[in-house]
Amino acid sequence: MKLNYNLTVEQKQQLSMTPELIQAIKILQFNYHELSSYIEEELTANPVLEKQPVTSDDENYEDNKQKEIPDEIKEKIIEGQYDDISYKQYNSDKKEFTLEEFATADITLFDELNTQLSYLNINQEENLIGRYIIEGIDKNGYLTVSSEEVSNKLNVELEEVEKILKLIQSFDPSGVGARNLSECLLIQLKQCCLSNDYAIDIVTNHLEDLANNKLSNISKETGATIEEIQDITDLIKTLEPKPGRAYSSGDATRYIVPEIRVEEVDGEYIVTLLDDSVPKLMVSSYYRKVSKQVGKDSEVSTYLNDRYNSAMWLIKSIEQRKGTILSVAKTIVDYQKGFFDEGTKYLKTMTLKEVAVKVGVHESTVSRAINGKYMQSPRGCFELKYFFTSGVYSNDGKISSNSIKYFIKEFIEKEDVKKPLSDQKIVDLLNEKGIDIKRRTVAKYREELNILSSSKRRRY
Repeated sequence: MKLNYNLTVEQKQQLSMTPELIQAIKILQFNYHELSSYIEEELTANPVLEKQPVTSDDENYEDNKQKEIPDEIKEKIIEGQYDDISYKQYNSDKKEFTLEEFATADITLFDELNTQLSYLNINQEENLIGRYIIEGIDKNGYLTVSSEEVSNKLNVELEEVEKILKLIQSFDPSGVGARNLSECLLIQLKQCCLSNDYAIDIVTNHLEDLANNKLSNISKETGATIEEIQDITDLIKTLEPKPGRAYSSGDATRYIVPEIRVEEVDGEYIVTLLDDSVPKLMVSSYYRKVSKQVGKDSEVSTYLNDRYNSAMWLIKSIEQRKGTILSVAKTIVDYQKGFFDEGTKYLKTMTLKEVAVKVGVHESTVSRAINGKYMQSPRGCFELKYFFTSGVYSNDGKISSNSIKYFIKEFIEKEDVKKPLSDQKIVDLLNEKGIDIKRRTVAKYREELNILSSSKRRRY
């Protein structure tokens, strides 16, 4: 075997991931909230970039910008330090303030419990115990520390801890401060004056059988009739197993903001972008004038040109994002016309590849374009990913998993609750509609719909 070195020249193609291309890909993948945050960051970081004004009445502003810029100010422009009001970017957002902008922050469970604690006529030591207990309550309303731990940590009597804990367990929301599910439900039953001996026994000793709908087992062990157990079960199902979730977790709530609108006009579906969902950007005319004044070879000019190019690329990337999302949305609506006409049961199977071929882009581009993007339509608000589903074969070709889930839900809503449909029976009903499906697939779709098995759905 002979080894040697050779110098050869070859030509090959490869994709170079420039910073601009990486930015364009990232912007396409952003959802509304992520893009809005990114734009705000860029507006702060890039003095050349600004939001488009609502009106064009900027005469006074233009007059102020005719001044020559002193050298010391030019230096501060580069350093990003200059904030003299006479040279600030013009704020063109002329809008009236609304009451919503002055809304108070959401109340957390921690805040609510501490507020109720402050109303009690208790001494300093008892208040300290109460605050320590409240700090040990999680977001669902359950106490995560033991009474013994509180007693040892604060060096107080165990009886004092239990006394204050009982007070906190009387607070709103009902069931708060419980150490387990059984105690949480018992607190609620007693506070609502709905408890009886059977209810207390079931919540204390038979929750597992209750969860599995084994009412006959509970009847044998408690002596109550099946009908009494069923009534108590219905009562317990009205209680809140996680009392703390009614309160804010402290994180900001983010609402779904559709970027696409679908409207039916004379039997046709018109797809448009909601342009006001994302701020329109422009290059500041003020900084163009600054660039002319400082000359071509100056350090300020180099800095401003770099910021100008960055701003233009951002604007171009956002416009490209809009075009891609709109093209993908139009393709989806054309393909899923049956859904928009008739509803979920007419949703077709659709893949990224099929849409990518229609739009003329790569599958990964379609994947980024549908991620976190929402469409407002006559049928409701849907994430674009909703329309991409796998499926099974039927007499009319492939039928989507969402359509099958619709049928399963429809069957179960109409079932006899005393003789609920088994998964095999649902398979038989789907087969009658010409849908070839396995029992395990039905079970999978039922679980995805958060529907219990037939044994747990049965009522006595």
